[in-house]
Amino acid sequence: MESVMDKIVSLAKRRGFVFPSSEIYGGINACWDYGPLGSKLKMNVKQAWFKAMTQMRDDIEGLDAAILMHPRVWHASGHVENFTDPLVDCRECKARFREDQIPQSQCPLKPSKCPGQHDKCNLTEARHFNLMFKTFMGPVEEDANVIFLRPETAQGIYVNYKNVLESSRHKVPFGIAQIGKAFRNEITPGNFIFRTREFEQMEMQFFVKPGTDEEWFETWRGIRMDWYHQHGIRPEKLRWHKHEKLAHYARAAYDIEYEFPFGWSELEGIHNRTDFDLSRHQEFSGKKLEYFDEETKERYLPYIIETSAGCDRSLLTFLVDAYREDEQEGEVRNYLSLHPKLAPIKVAVFPLVKRDGMPEIAARIVADLRPRMEVFYDEKGAVGRRYRRMDEVGTPFCITVDSETLTNQSVTVRMRDTLEQVRVDMSQLRTWLEERIC
Repeated sequence: MESVMDKIVSLAKRRGFVFPSSEIYGGINACWDYGPLGSKLKMNVKQAWFKAMTQMRDDIEGLDAAILMHPRVWHASGHVENFTDPLVDCRECKARFREDQIPQSQCPLKPSKCPGQHDKCNLTEARHFNLMFKTFMGPVEEDANVIFLRPETAQGIYVNYKNVLESSRHKVPFGIAQIGKAFRNEITPGNFIFRTREFEQMEMQFFVKPGTDEEWFETWRGIRMDWYHQHGIRPEKLRWHKHEKLAHYARAAYDIEYEFPFGWSELEGIHNRTDFDLSRHQEFSGKKLEYFDEETKERYLPYIIETSAGCDRSLLTFLVDAYREDEQEGEVRNYLSLHPKLAPIKVAVFPLVKRDGMPEIAARIVADLRPRMEVFYDEKGAVGRRYRRMDEVGTPFCITVDSETLTNQSVTVRMRDTLEQVRVDMSQLRTWLEERIC
């Protein structure tokens, strides 16, 4: 299974999905850059999530809060005091680990990398390490000017709860959705883009009346699991993990887990955060954040149902789940069976040969389709090799202009997953594709 991960990392680099950050300088640990296809795939994932949350619902609004926030935000949220990991060092190999990830106080490195005896390894006492990146605002580096890069996007939603509520004229229940960068100084990042120090979150906070929170919690569990199914993730690769030990703010918490090549790991969290966040910000800011229900004449702090997914982790999941191998004409074919909505290139257009007016017809098809979808044109090499290149990057449809096109104005459309080929009249081509992509 680990070899599958190696193949995906290799494909991601070779085909322009993900590159090591600052690679010409030797790279920087746990930081990655998204290339031409990776940036398109990431944008498609974000658009699919944001559309499901806001465009397809009338009770959720979007938000784009600043990364830099008032330092008191992070005191109110508990991050300054509680956002820590227990850190230990191996005195033998000098490697650093999270204490809670080391079984029986053993160094997790292989014997070839650690000279100590693994059953009696010499580890330091645990010390707590805050995961927030700290910097300074203004020209003077002093304690009064300390500011943090946000470790999550949710707090930007909480402090804007009243602004969104009043400007959008919503009533509880309603939600706020946001996609944005977050930063965590992880001790043990890894597994490619699964755990990184700079990442994007896709979070939605749904504000509900106390007493209705359990029902809404179960509703959002179903909605979020369905979203992954609808976008092509195999159901047998997903499962629920219930948190028995809850965070200080939570009443209930479940993770959607995916079976990665390195094991079952969290893909998305759904949490019942009660009124902890609003009550803390009300206390620390001195501003009233209660909701007044005009129908019942009640005042209360809403409970919050949170759905929190990592965009980078979701992208990795779609890549891993889409990776396929089969044998065609004695050769192994690698391809990505990405959902058409997510595929970075929707359609590739080929002239069979570079003569007889075929390139010109292909160019007209590209010009007609490009305003509606991402199109790639290729006229180099044997058509079979062009198909393979498109399969490997997940392009669902390939269109070939051939000799029959010259006589009846139809083209060959080849499907990536089944390899089925059909003839489609050029006058119907755009509609035919849009029905299958959108």
